[in-house]
Amino acid sequence: MGFSDQFLLEAERHSVWGAAQLEALMEFLPEAPWSADLATCSYQQGEVQLRVGVLGTYDMEGGSWLWGWANPGLGGSEVVALSAAVARYGQAHGIPEFTAEELDLSGFDDPRRAAEMLAFAGMGVANTPGYIGQPAGPGTQVYFLPDDPKVPSAQLDPVALPRVLMAGVSLIGRSPRQAVTGYFEHHGVPQRVEGDRLIADLPTGNAAVVSFDRMGRIGNIRLTVTG
Repeated sequence: MGFSDQFLLEAERHSVWGAAQLEALMEFLPEAPWSADLATCSYQQGEVQLRVGVLGTYDMEGGSWLWGWANPGLGGSEVVALSAAVARYGQAHGIPEFTAEELDLSGFDDPRRAAEMLAFAGMGVANTPGYIGQPAGPGTQVYFLPDDPKVPSAQLDPVALPRVLMAGVSLIGRSPRQAVTGYFEHHGVPQRVEGDRLIADLPTGNAAVVSFDRMGRIGNIRLTVTG
């Protein structure tokens, strides 16, 4: 059992920037108790208060995922607006995982990792600065999407670029080229393809040249110095 190709390619598109953004979010949030007021879309962790939406919940015992927009107690409310946007994206782009109210993950080799993948892809489609997974009662995990400018955005750092790209493409591994392309798209960086190379014109004036081997894997990443 596994996810559809449409879903995996969509998740891959967000893998590099999403991994970097999750790192930034984790550094921003303190290690502290949390609470949430769903009626006001408010989330508190330590001294940090954020506006959030509910993306979905994962039932660890049954191995099932329920999207926030399909939750009988939350459907139609403001706190699931981002989740509903993910469903609309799924309808427009033919991604079944985003449009099914509930997904049975019990047949996956690692159901919990599959739930994290759904949260990750939902974060990417909603273009939010990460996601937050928290235990919400025995055997249930709730996933929030921060919707607040207080969360810092992971910036494109040319020096760290090779590490960031390699770490991101290793998450899914379905299409490294899709992952790299999605990263530069997210940061609004012009890019072009020349044979087996993808060339991105960085804001610093340098160009990042990413080469791919015959298997579609990243073979080399180098920065050209201009001026």
